[in-house]
Amino acid sequence: MLTQKLIRVQFKPVGKSYNFALPDDIEVQTGDYVIVNTARGKQIGVVSALDAKPIEDQEIQSVERIATSRDLILRDMIKEKEVDALEKAQEFLRKPDSKYEGVKALDAEYSFDSARLTLYLSYDDVPNFNMRNFIREAAPMYPETRLEIRQIGPRDIAKEISGLGACGIEKRCCSRFLTDFSSISIKMAKSQNVSLTPSEITGICGRLRCCLAYEHEMYEEMRKNLPKVKKTIQTPLGEGKVNQVLPLTDSVIVYIPEVGQREIKRSELESGVMEEKLPIPVKSEESISTHEEDVEIIRIEPMDRKERSSEKQAKRPNRDRYNGPKDKSDFKQNPKQDGKKVAPLNESDSKQQSPKRNEKNRPNNRRNKRNFGHKKENQDGKPSNQAN
Repeated sequence: MLTQKLIRVQFKPVGKSYNFALPDDIEVQTGDYVIVNTARGKQIGVVSALDAKPIEDQEIQSVERIATSRDLILRDMIKEKEVDALEKAQEFLRKPDSKYEGVKALDAEYSFDSARLTLYLSYDDVPNFNMRNFIREAAPMYPETRLEIRQIGPRDIAKEISGLGACGIEKRCCSRFLTDFSSISIKMAKSQNVSLTPSEITGICGRLRCCLAYEHEMYEEMRKNLPKVKKTIQTPLGEGKVNQVLPLTDSVIVYIPEVGQREIKRSELESGVMEEKLPIPVKSEESISTHEEDVEIIRIEPMDRKERSSEKQAKRPNRDRYNGPKDKSDFKQNPKQDGKKVAPLNESDSKQQSPKRNEKNRPNNRRNKRNFGHKKENQDGKPSNQAN
């Protein structure tokens, strides 16, 4: 009995791959575009893998032919039509008198012959959404096309929108390389000792993070050889109760009444003898290998307070309280400043230019204040009871 050769075909860059039967007279390579028959009509896709394994309970369609250059041009034209179809659906849902408030259109997909259009909608928060009424009202916008509606969940929405991940990665895993969503449970977070705070284990989509499944199998394999939590075990330090399991270090945290909490390795539990913990080696400066061209090591020794104060005084300029040079003989000896001849000033000229402030020029706060209730003498020398 001859077996069919199966290949996997992908219709979106980061989408799910499907099995298709490859006829004997067609030869393809990974990355080639092919025309295939699907339940939604003809589609154009790219070969993602060769010699695919058969999947149970899956109806396998056949590959019709290899795509030509004309087919690739037609594919680009269909993508432009899909953008227009999506904009029409979004405008229809945003109408002020629309009955579909809360429904969101995220993607549109035409078949290769443009005979069928599939709109991907999200209406989880709309309990009274009627799909038949929506198709009846939206079908006139797409003449000569059969309209279909498919509901997508929050994970598909996050994948379609893309953007920054909850962990800070520039592009989310679902938009970068995840072609299919696996089931995630809270048990995966518990087995990895991850905090169960919702903000730390949920993604942008509001569901448990897909990355919890990446290392789940490895953690479960390591936990098989370690005792479970709350189990009473015999240790080299005495009998105790397991409080925490540490799969990465292959050890457990045990509470021993006479000693307290101790971290005990699996090898110590099997041998019954505590291992000596070696001190952490500290690298000396001589052991550090450096290249003279790349790195230069400089030792900076701490300075005493006296040395710091003397260094600061040496850096300070020789200036007085008015930020001028203390030795004022420079002005008399060097009358030329900035290339201009300046005559030296005499003492009389300096007095005229900078008169001293006498008592009249000085502001007297007491005179300016209004002293109510105090007696004031007139010009005649008689006291007056009027306030200033």
